[in-house]
Amino acid sequence: MGIRYLLVLVLVLLVLGCEVQGAHMPQQDEGTPSSLFSQIQESLYRYWGTAKSAAQELYEKTYLTTMDEKIREIYNKSTAAVSTYAGVFTDQLLSMLKGDQ
Repeated sequence: MGIRYLLVLVLVLLVLGCEVQGAHMPQQDEGTPSSLFSQIQESLYRYWGTAKSAAQELYEKTYLTTMDEKIREIYNKSTAAVSTYAGVFTDQLLSMLKGDQ
């Protein structure tokens, strides 16, 4: 059932995207009521903006600089170790391929 909901969501977003990129209609006067599609589109844009700002705030709250520094340190140490062992392995492989001279 989850795939069906995802497919429906993708189709709705596709239709909205095509409508936005479609032929431009002349501007409506302020006094004329907007169409149902415009209201739905505006509410979706507001929902998307709210969700995006909430996700950004959550990311900023959970971002830990000390954890970021530890991850960078671990990455630097591991790449240094891997490059060292790769060099040793390369030397051993070359000495095996050359053989006794």
